[in-house]
Amino acid sequence: MKIAVTHSTLYRYQGLVYPEPHTFRLRPREDGAQHVLQYALEISPAPAGRTECLDQDDNVVVETWFNHPLSELAVKSSLQVETRRENPFDYVPNGPPAAYPEPLLSALAPYREAGSLDGSVAEFVRTIAESDGDTLPFLTALNRRLFDTFRHVIRDDGPPNPPEGTLRDQEGSCRDLAVLFCSACRTLGIAARFVSGYESGAVFDAQPQMHAWAEVYLRGGGWRGYDPSQGLAVSTGHVAVAAAADPRLAAPVSGSYRGAATSEITFAISMQVES
Repeated sequence: MKIAVTHSTLYRYQGLVYPEPHTFRLRPREDGAQHVLQYALEISPAPAGRTECLDQDDNVVVETWFNHPLSELAVKSSLQVETRRENPFDYVPNGPPAAYPEPLLSALAPYREAGSLDGSVAEFVRTIAESDGDTLPFLTALNRRLFDTFRHVIRDDGPPNPPEGTLRDQEGSCRDLAVLFCSACRTLGIAARFVSGYESGAVFDAQPQMHAWAEVYLRGGGWRGYDPSQGLAVSTGHVAVAAAADPRLAAPVSGSYRGAATSEITFAISMQVES
């Protein structure tokens, strides 16, 4: 499948501001599941300098810095990707999926840290996990539970809600459900991370948005995606852009500015999908 996306964002400030360095995570990743056919990033006004590099999770990012005040900042990302993984289960598990040996166990430590939970997520996991502890059936059951029993909402901005809040309210946006999915996996020691990107079904939406889902690390399969807002394992319909243990490190744009002016953000996403 070929998926083309044009993603434009405009930051308007009610007065001049002095931007600090910004990080842009908008380039799709290149791996066995997807191949980048075309990509361009336009930033206006042009920054004083920019450099492309790999971040801590091997996301391709653009680091920028500015030397003049701004009243607005326009960002336009254009991409075309060929997605290739038609079968999300095209691997042979290498031992128990969540039994990570060293040195892999230490390398995956940031993705296994459940954080300070109030116990509600662990109790929720106990209602899903089978007594034999088989990881793959658990992942499927968790994905379906979040899709079937939680109300799905859209929030244009703001960080993901804490997993306990999403569980309590029994509702959430795609990013909220992705965070809860990761938290549930981590309570069982399964390495999980947050992913931001695009989903082909958004081509039918009046206002397409970025999408979020989760990935878990499975021996023999590497990072494999699960989308709780759709109840499906990720295959050719998703374009992964950035992934990280902490959702803040997968945000499309990170940065700050100095100045007392308030800001307003508008965005527009257009998509084309070719089977």
